[in-house]
Amino acid sequence: MIRTPNYLKDQICLNVLANSLQNAKECYEAAEGHILLGVLSKNYPNDEAAIKEMKQYQEATNNALSIGLGAGDPNQSQMVTRLAKVLQPQHVNQVFTGVGATRAVLGQSETVVNGLVSPTGKEGYVNIATGPLSSQGTAGVVTIETAIRLLQDMGGTSIKYFPMKGLEHQKEYEAVAQACALYDFALEPTGGIDLENFEEIVQIAVDAGVKKIIPHIYSSIIDPTTGNTRPEDVRRLLEITKKIVE
Repeated sequence: MIRTPNYLKDQICLNVLANSLQNAKECYEAAEGHILLGVLSKNYPNDEAAIKEMKQYQEATNNALSIGLGAGDPNQSQMVTRLAKVLQPQHVNQVFTGVGATRAVLGQSETVVNGLVSPTGKEGYVNIATGPLSSQGTAGVVTIETAIRLLQDMGGTSIKYFPMKGLEHQKEYEAVAQACALYDFALEPTGGIDLENFEEIVQIAVDAGVKKIIPHIYSSIIDPTTGNTRPEDVRRLLEITKKIVE
């Protein structure tokens, strides 16, 4: 089983939500395999139900499974860790404080495990208090460099920068990208990314020298009627990505 994402030109891999097994297959084909399909743990009543269905996603997409929390819900952190241990996916979404536990149960370094940090309104600083308890208290504001070092200590692969609100936090995002490049860390911009701002957001990371980029494009490419991620939009995102890296 392949546990490493299929990056385009060894640099960029899309991340979108899969509303069904069929939707996952269509998006996987539209992205020519350069994609991770997000399936949210929050949508399942228990571990058994999640594992049963997520295994089907793995089989249908060469294990391009991204285990999600569900709108960054910190209360899903432990469930995500339990699922990751059994499923061994290519990608796991985690709150900052859940990264160490997830890497430990995975027992290998290939699977991408991100750690969620949030903008603070101050360039060069992020909030790492994104866990079940820490998110209920005072913000844990540290430099982006410290956040990356801590994640590296815990076996994390990348910074999940959320919520970006598109380019509302552009200067902060640029500082995050520069730090990821400096410390050889992957970057996952998330929140408010659409077909209009996608290229600029990814280009900022590329220009900064980030080696691995996993942009999450969610609600903006979901059909509100069916709940499906639109394969034609995924195809367009791939075209833009090819333009950036080729």
